[in-house]
Amino acid sequence: MTSAIPTPVISADSDDHQTIGEAIAAEIAHLPHRPRLLGFGEPMHGEDEFPRLRNAVFAALVEQAGFTSIALETSAWHGRAVDAYIRGGDGVEDDIMAAGFTHGFGEFPANRMLIRWMREQNRHRPKAAHLRFAGFDAPTEMTEAPSPRTALQVLHTFLRAHAGSGLDLPPWDTIDLLLGPDEPWIEPAAAMEPARSIGSDPRVHDLRAITDDLRWALTGETPRLRHETSPDDLEDALLAGRAAAGLLAYHEAMARDTDHRWQRLAAIRDTMMAENLQAIAERGPTLVSAHNEHLRAGTSSMSFGPMTLRWQTAGAHLADRLGNDYRVIACALGEATHHEIPEPASDTIEGALHHGLPPGNHLLSAPALQPLQQLGTTRSSPNFRYIPIDDTFLGQIDQVLFLRTITPSTTAPVGKAI
Repeated sequence: MTSAIPTPVISADSDDHQTIGEAIAAEIAHLPHRPRLLGFGEPMHGEDEFPRLRNAVFAALVEQAGFTSIALETSAWHGRAVDAYIRGGDGVEDDIMAAGFTHGFGEFPANRMLIRWMREQNRHRPKAAHLRFAGFDAPTEMTEAPSPRTALQVLHTFLRAHAGSGLDLPPWDTIDLLLGPDEPWIEPAAAMEPARSIGSDPRVHDLRAITDDLRWALTGETPRLRHETSPDDLEDALLAGRAAAGLLAYHEAMARDTDHRWQRLAAIRDTMMAENLQAIAERGPTLVSAHNEHLRAGTSSMSFGPMTLRWQTAGAHLADRLGNDYRVIACALGEATHHEIPEPASDTIEGALHHGLPPGNHLLSAPALQPLQQLGTTRSSPNFRYIPIDDTFLGQIDQVLFLRTITPSTTAPVGKAI
């Protein structure tokens, strides 16, 4: 190990996830102020090693640090089905994995292992101490956003049943008429052609005003409703309000033919993530699993054709709102030839770590690594899915878990302890 590389907090063999998990949990347990949200980021999606490590970290946090909840970068709206299932609800596992995850994340073996483990853990826990699952992403996919119909219907139905006679709610038929058929909302061409988006239709503006009124009505009654309704029903109604408002803002932004269109869409998505995570934190200490770019506590940037998009991440919002209640561990990668990610150049941060550390996985302090930014070169990856460490990244996280080499692995059998 070279003198330029600080001593890791912990090092372990690449297949020894338990040691890393227990070391992280022990650190969190002994902090003078434990965070409500602990981010665990991955530098790319599609590699099962990162969620498998996440599973080990979560299991240790549950055992050693009193964590009771995990939140994944999948739709918050769809994730309700997973939460109900792991808390003992009926359902077929394959159906839950298909319906409860977006972005294809239900296909990852490590996510199935997590859900099985949580459901089994809850069999032996009192209801009040059940582990909880949540998605926190917007209910959107890469090229489309759905109608807010389902979310608005949940919100409207809840208010009609519980909010009292003093509220002048519009009839559902009025809202349903404004929504119209679902097909224009999910028009696949709208992602690239603003004129094809329903977001410019005057009905969307009217729906945004109605949604705003419904959310104010719910907010105004929330203190009473916490005592008079099911916590799960109130949580669903609050989420429904956030989802509907976010989707309508997203559709309007899709319809704007401006240079900042994609930047605005990214900002709306990350803001929705932050709002969902702030609500999830009320359940108790939560591990947050997502891409590093969503968790970093500062501006994210991404090349998009001839433009560079810059926006405030979910992590930036959470750091601003929660302060020490938000903490981030980001994973970084040296070499993964099966993803066409070769050994990094020595004049990059990943290269210095790859050449200066022995084989295995290493947890390091991000502030202690900041002198490496003087190397001055950001790694260039031939795999667009891997986002390297840039010159501001280390100042926006707390620790780095560096995986020196990832090789194609035989994933542990589904259902084995995580």
